[in-house]
Parts: sequence; structure tokens; C-alpha cells
Amino acid sequence: MSFVLHYAPDNASLVVRLALEELRLPYRTVLVDRSQSAQHSAPYKRLNPVGRIPALETPDGPMFETAAICLWLADRHRENAHLSPDMTDPHRGAFLSWLFYLSNTVHAEMRTLFYPHLLVGADPALQATVSQQIQSSLGAHFGLLDSRYPGSHEGLTICDIYLAVLLRWPALYPVAADRSWFDLARWPNLHALAQRVEMRESVQTAIRAEGLGPTPFSNPRPATPPEGSAL
Repeated sequence: MSFVLHYAPDNASLVVRLALEELRLPYRTVLVDRSQSAQHSAPYKRLNPVGRIPALETPDGPMFETAAICLWLADRHRENAHLSPDMTDPHRGAFLSWLFYLSNTVHAEMRTLFYPHLLVGADPALQATVSQQIQSSLGAHFGLLDSRYPGSHEGLTICDIYLAVLLRWPALYPVAADRSWFDLARWPNLHALAQRVEMRESVQTAIRAEGLGPTPFSNPRPATPPEGSAL
């Protein structure tokens, strides 16, 4: 069994790449060239009808949505690594709550921060207003995560992976915007999580593949990928 990950550097596909690496699953990658809007092409949308990255080709057919892919992989390949509690584990419910909070709330709002024009159009004033509101909201989310998110101090879960990646992007994007609102030092538990995750062998592989730099989550720098664009 092997997988095909359709990815772009420093996109949400990074979360799936890390899950595949942690589970030691064979896969190959296909670059989705965002500079050519390849994610909106007809061939790609046969894999991901939403036209976003990532998509994962599996023996059961293509999958899309980062959290869904990672949960499916973790549940299917539990013999390789315990990235999710099983159905009988009393912690399963809390795990799912945090996973979908990261996916449906934090990640979704972050996307609005990066692409405010998709919500309010081209008006710079409206975009600035939305960005300020989202910054405040994300700050509250990170505060909640810092105080309540249980983390996994023995091993790793897909929530830990997902959260570490979400801690990377606000320090770098939007490229031309004021990002002073985001300071990981404000949230020491999240900072510790970022440092712990980036020591994993799976992350070292991703660093080499996507040009993420030595401390991609705790002190990120712009990606210098060997192919494609991280924008």
C-alpha cells in the first residue's frame, strides 16, 4: 500500500506529510503549482473538489480535508504509531473535540487572516478591519490552547502535529502585513509543544523536503523549498 500526497510547500499538506512520516507509511509527492493555480485545475479538482491543498490518493480513493485525512491515516495504521486514541479509549471524545477545534475554528479563521479578500472583497479598509478582528480572535484561541489543551507528553498525536503547524504560519504570513500581534513567547505551553514536535525525525524529513529551516515551529523563518513556492 502506498499513497500519493498532492502538496505545496508550507501549506496544510505539511500536516499530512508529518502524519505519513510519523506512521512510517510509503508515499510519494506531487507538487501542486500554486503559481499556476493548479489547485483549481480540472484534473486536481477530481481529487479535491474544493480546489484546496492537500489531496491524498489512497487505495480506497482520493481524500481531502486535512483533519479527515490525518484521522483516517491514524485510525487505519494504529499498529505503526498511536497518533489517535482508539474507539474504546475514554480520551477519544476530548481528542476529537480538540482536533475539530483546530481544523474548523483555528485553521478556518487563520485562512481568513491570510485571505481577507475572499470574505470582504478588495476594499483595503474592510480587509484591515477583518484582519484586526481575526488577530484578536486567534489570540484568544491560542490563549485557550495554552491553558487547556492537554498535549501529549508521551508520544505524539495528530492534534499535536496540527497545532505545531498552525503555530508556524502566523509568524510568517501574510508576508506584507504587520505580524507583531503574534508572539509565541506569550504562550509558554504552546512554545514548549512547538519545540518538542520539531525535534521529531518526521519533522527533520519535512525540513529537508520543504526548506523549513532548523526551528520551523518555535522560531520559524520563511521556507526555501527546493521546488514550488511557499506563498
